[in-house]
Amino acid sequence: MEKKPHIKVYSTPMCPYCYTLKEFLKENGFEFEDIDVSKDKKSLDEMVEKSGQMGVPVIEIDGEIITGFDKEKICKKLKISE
Repeated sequence: MEKKPHIKVYSTPMCPYCYTLKEFLKENGFEFEDIDVSKDKKSLDEMVEKSGQMGVPVIEIDGEIITGFDKEKICKKLKISE
């Protein structure tokens, strides 16, 4: 059995793309750590350092950073067939 990927989603409550991304992951049966960067300055700094981006969502899958809800890249990384 394949091990589950470690997924972190850096997001804010007001971000529609963040919501869409999290729903997409749930629909496909993936568990993830949801990090609200609007409330956590340390995590915001960590996200910016890793991604070079101030915008959300930023998703980290097993150490690989994907910025925005890039469905194609996320599907490829998580082996989701559309």
